[in-house]
Amino acid sequence: MFKGWWHVRADDERQQWTQDPFVSVGPLRFGMSAAEVADTMSGVTQDGGDRRVTGPEDTWVVSHCRYREFGLELYYRERRLSAVVVDALRGPQVIADGMALVGRVPSELEQWMWERADARPPDTELAFMSAGVPCSESLGVTINVQREGDRLLTRPIFYPAEALHDLPHWLPQEAWAIHG
Repeated sequence: MFKGWWHVRADDERQQWTQDPFVSVGPLRFGMSAAEVADTMSGVTQDGGDRRVTGPEDTWVVSHCRYREFGLELYYRERRLSAVVVDALRGPQVIADGMALVGRVPSELEQWMWERADARPPDTELAFMSAGVPCSESLGVTINVQREGDRLLTRPIFYPAEALHDLPHWLPQEAWAIHG
């Protein structure tokens, strides 16, 4: 039941998904076609998803599908799933390396990411996008943020390994923006 755009679902109200770095997020696998994703999502939610194409079709084909009520945004490159963005307020809870990543206080996840980085070879784990948004290069996730009233919560963006070659340009600018 919809309770308003600022309502934050408790973890026990969210589906619980796991992440396989660079391979999948919950039931969604990177590289799936839009039809395969639609079929998979029909078994997950009744939210049918809103689809659109962004960018000039002859130079950069990116399709975008938003499951607003369920709390997912999906991006496609060359007609294949290339990123999963989980809404901080409504999306499923995604566990990566034993840590819940969705709807958390950003500083707590950043500290966890620093601790993970300390256990790995220098300069192989932690990177930062503009505005200091942290990325895990071993998990294939950027921990972006989203407004919830007067505070910020984590809104992770998951992607396949090939995105690491040019992460800031892998998705349209709107995907990296702070959402409200």
